[in-house]
Amino acid sequence: MPDAPLPTPYDYRFAQSFTVRLVGLSVVGLGLVMFVGTALVAMTGVNADVLVVLLVLALLGVFWQGWWLRNRAYVLRAEEDGYVVGPVRGAGVKRARWSEVVEAGTARRHDIDCLVLELGEGRSTTIPVQALALDREQFVREMQRRLRAGQGHRPLG
Repeated sequence: MPDAPLPTPYDYRFAQSFTVRLVGLSVVGLGLVMFVGTALVAMTGVNADVLVVLLVLALLGVFWQGWWLRNRAYVLRAEEDGYVVGPVRGAGVKRARWSEVVEAGTARRHDIDCLVLELGEGRSTTIPVQALALDREQFVREMQRRLRAGQGHRPLG
């Protein structure tokens, strides 16, 4: 009995630990912004109410970022005919068709487990598996199925 097709489009979202880390960095940035803002208000004599406005805007920005990372942002969007990589640094090619994938495998880059999709001509897409809100093995199995559906393809190594 063949496997049921996987849903498309399907977003592979960020892991909660990754989201918390990014929001934490934003909170640190908020502290720096408030420190600089306080120093500027003290040196220029501008009304201190500016700090309240700055704080409210910065807090709204942090909350929006947390909401966006949790509900909208994705590491990888699998579509019927290809994929799109979200805001992942060093991913390489961010959009390609499944039929363009020449070889797929796993690798460790900078001590991080990654899925590497080789596209030929030296082009590749690297997806850090720890950034996903999904078990590594389940992700690899799903990618194998998606590649097979997109073309007759050998399994991931």
